[in-house]
Formats: sequence, C-alpha cells, structure tokens
Amino acid sequence: MSENQNLLAEQRRALILDEVRRRGGVRVNELTRKLGVSDMTVRRDLDALARQGVLEKVHGGAVPVVEASTHEPGFEAKSGLELTAKEDIARAAAELVAPGSAIALSGGTTTYALAHHLLDVPDLTVVTNSVRVADVFHAAQRTSGPRQGAATVVLTGGVRTPSDSLVGPVADQAIAALHFDVLFLGVHGISVEAGLSTPNLAEAETNRRLVQSARRVVVVADHTKWGTVGLSSFAALEQIDTLVTDAGLPTAAREEVAEHLRRLVVAGEA
Repeated sequence: MSENQNLLAEQRRALILDEVRRRGGVRVNELTRKLGVSDMTVRRDLDALARQGVLEKVHGGAVPVVEASTHEPGFEAKSGLELTAKEDIARAAAELVAPGSAIALSGGTTTYALAHHLLDVPDLTVVTNSVRVADVFHAAQRTSGPRQGAATVVLTGGVRTPSDSLVGPVADQAIAALHFDVLFLGVHGISVEAGLSTPNLAEAETNRRLVQSARRVVVVADHTKWGTVGLSSFAALEQIDTLVTDAGLPTAAREEVAEHLRRLVVAGEA
C-alpha cells in the first residue's frame, strides 16, 4: 500500500478495502502508517466504506462484512466501489466491440461504465435489460440530438431489481427471440466451482437467456468478484469466451481462469 499523502479518497478507500479483505481485518493505526495520512482521515474513510456496506467498523479498526448468498446490493451501493478498476475494464472491453455489430449489455455498474465508452462506436444495436445502461445512450441522444451512426437501443421489459436490471418472464421472452454477436455480462460472483452466480433467482434465469442468445460471451468483472458466490449459478466458466478484469486479480486466480476460459484480458497490462 502506498505512503502517498496525496492519494484520492477513492484510491485510499480501494486500498483499505483490499487490505481488509486480504487480511480479514485492519487496525486504524496500521492504516495511518501504511497510507501516510491522519487518524481522522482513516476514520472518515472507514465511515464511508461502512455506509456502503462493504466493511464493518469495530473498536480500533474494521473487518469484512460477511454477506449472505442472497444479499443483493443496490446500484448506488455498488457504483462507488472499485471505480478505477471498472473504468479500466470498460475501456479494455470497448476495444472488443466492432462497428455495426449487435451486442447485449447486462445489468451492473461495470456494464454501465462500458456503455459510456460505446457512445462513439457507430451503428451499434444494443440490447440491454439495464435501465441504467439504456439511460446512457438515451441521455447522449438528448444532449447531442439525432446523429448518423447513433446506437439503436432495445430495452427489454421486466421487473426491476435493486441493481436496476429488468428480469422475469417478460425479459426472458424478449431475449429468447433475439440473437447478438457479443454479450457483455456483469456478475455478482465468479468462481471455479459455482461459475457465474447472482443472489437474485429471477436475474439468474434472465442471465441464462442472455448467454444462450449470444454468439460470444465476455464477462466484465473486477478482481473482488473472484471467489464470491451468490445463491444461484447461471453459467459455467466453460461457457465464457473472455474475462476482462483488472490487475488486482491474484496470480493463482489467473492460473485457474486460464484452465477454464479461452481468453483472459487484464486491463492496464500489456
């Protein structure tokens, strides 16, 4: 961890969260030494992370939150986590999109970041069950007006989840009738044993339909998703063509991924 006093709050908090998860807990005085910041700054960072529900403050420090497999954080809670990693992943994933292709974007904060990087890719057809993703494209059209080559967006119907995805029979039926070149899939958790998983049963079924309708499946997930298991699995690793992740993915996990997936893209690495 860096000793740089000028770290942005986002960077400090990401480092703190990684340390908590890696070690199973940290003390305030350890963090002040490692980060080179004041006791008050560390406590404010811990307060902010605790409000997001990603760690629990205890006397003198913090410990990880042990989440039930059915716990589903809302979009706002997830959107403040691993911002730099998600941006790196989104930028790398956007390079996999060819002009004129039909793509699908699932719900999630990483696919939301990806959508912003696709606004200038011409003649896309975008299928999504994410209200947030659809809003990115619609907001761009409202701001700049109709323009040649702007994406055609197909938003499925369905029941809205805490993460602002549309799921259920209406969404499933709409997706089953479509075929797209590439699916960019955000996930709650990914592991060798459970594959891709989510705490929401309805979302699991909708994600299955998305995978079935895609010629190629690209998972976009930061390193903290590795080893997390939700209530319902919806795809095995062998069904995934590419995982786009960040440099925080440990070496052991990379080796496991290489055994099961066709391609691993680590954003920010040559």
